Amino acid sequence: MSKLNIKDNADIFKCPVCSGNMDVVDLRSLICFNGHNFDISRSGYVNFLTKPVKTEYDKALFHSRSLISRHGFFGPLIEAIVELIAGKEPADAGTHRRMVLDAGCGEGSHLDQIIGELDARARHEYVGVGMDISKEGIQIASRQYPNRIWCVGDLTHIPFNDGSFDVILNILSPSNYKEFSRLLAVTGILIKVIPGRDYLKEIREAFFDKTEKQTYSNERVYSHFCKNFELIGSRDVRYTTMLDEEMLRHLIKMTPLSWTATDLETEHAIASLKGGITADFTVLYGGKGN
Repeated sequence: MSKLNIKDNADIFKCPVCSGNMDVVDLRSLICFNGHNFDISRSGYVNFLTKPVKTEYDKALFHSRSLISRHGFFGPLIEAIVELIAGKEPADAGTHRRMVLDAGCGEGSHLDQIIGELDARARHEYVGVGMDISKEGIQIASRQYPNRIWCVGDLTHIPFNDGSFDVILNILSPSNYKEFSRLLAVTGILIKVIPGRDYLKEIREAFFDKTEKQTYSNERVYSHFCKNFELIGSRDVRYTTMLDEEMLRHLIKMTPLSWTATDLETEHAIASLKGGITADFTVLYGGKGN
């Protein structure tokens, strides 16, 4: 179905080579007026990268994140984002489609859950578009969540037209505020989720006890947001979740906190984590600056 979604929303796409408008041909390709051609895969995603890119994210990591997400670890965060988007709907917006971009969507579970919740409660049609630089993540997303639009793309050359999105999500992922400002509609909002001070503090302590990495501050990221967007508000989302050993292993596998650890260090960390795991997020939301 995502191929039809792409066809129905072809007006949002911009060629990453020449910036020309694009059209869908035979549900197989997106082609711009200058002939630059990007195939639509069998599972319905489009790869807009013009050259191969290596990332630190592999299929195993995205598989773990998908399991953790479906297990409900991010549930309260997803609910907070849905309430924020629904609460910002214009009173006189009618029933027109509202476009939501998840920039840095990974394997797509956050976007799918958010759009699903919005569709269940709102009077608008929400169209979810996910983009990530990792082909592995987008391949998983397009297979698991075919009702969304999925693209492999680069934050420095996002393949969408100016003002195409009512909401841009940027959840625990790098930002490109210049591109976000270009893509956001005049009345649109950017929602950025950053880790709070205590995010996964138990895992951080297990791997980095008595080192400078044992503590974390989001002040620099918070300040950078405020320099580039007009901050409308922020909210903290903090809770504790109990995980069995299997889910704990998947959580550790998906977090960068463990990427430099040896197998032995990981096993010691798992053995030491007997209580709940702290989820601590700061949700920033803002509009385009003057």
